[in-house]
Parts: sequence; C-alpha cells; structure tokens
Amino acid sequence: MMKSKLHRATVTEANLNYVGSITIDEDLMDAANIWENEKVQIVNNNNGARFETYVITGKRGSGVICLNGAAARQVQPGDQVIIISYAMMTDEEAKAHKPIVTILDESNRPLQLLSAELHATIL
Repeated sequence: MMKSKLHRATVTEANLNYVGSITIDEDLMDAANIWENEKVQIVNNNNGARFETYVITGKRGSGVICLNGAAARQVQPGDQVIIISYAMMTDEEAKAHKPIVTILDESNRPLQLLSAELHATIL
C-alpha cells in the first residue's frame, strides 16, 4: 500500500559522483513519514522516468531533493518529481490506512497535507 508521498518535489541537485540514493530535507521526511534508508519510488513528471532508490537524510530546512549516483541520470535540477513510499500491511491495516500526501511548492515547502480521499478530488 502507498504509505506516503511528497508530491511535486523540485529536484535541487543531481550528483552522479555519489554512491546511490536520494537526499531529502529532514523536515520533508518528517512531513511525509519517510525514514532514512527507506526504499522509495521516484516518478519524474518531466521525462516520465520511474525508478527506485533509498533515502538519505538531508539538512533540515534546506529544501534539498538530490538524486545521487545512477539515479542522477534520471533527473535534471528543476524537474518535478513524486517521491512515494510503500508499506506492507495486513488486510485489516490496509482497510484503515490513510496515506500521508504532502504537496510541495516550487521551493519544496509543504503547501498542505492531504488524506488520500481529499487528494483524489483536488488533483
């Protein structure tokens, strides 16, 4: 099940010379309940690329969204991406689960947190 996502994050950096991962501002990780080393899916709205990597904690309040290593080839600074985390759940947990959706502005500041139902009606 989708656990949470950062929607419309703007890529601030692409660092090919780092050993893999995505660096995310710790404030944004907290807002979306994403953990360090958690596997995430990245969807690039600019070029359609979809790929998976793991999360590294970035400087709190920096707004950083940096794709590292091979993932850096899938983005350009300025691209808008969706960062999605998933969780395994029992049927009962899944029925009660409400994903966290954090919509970001162009500076990677949260505009609002939405439940999945509200998100579906807005976007």
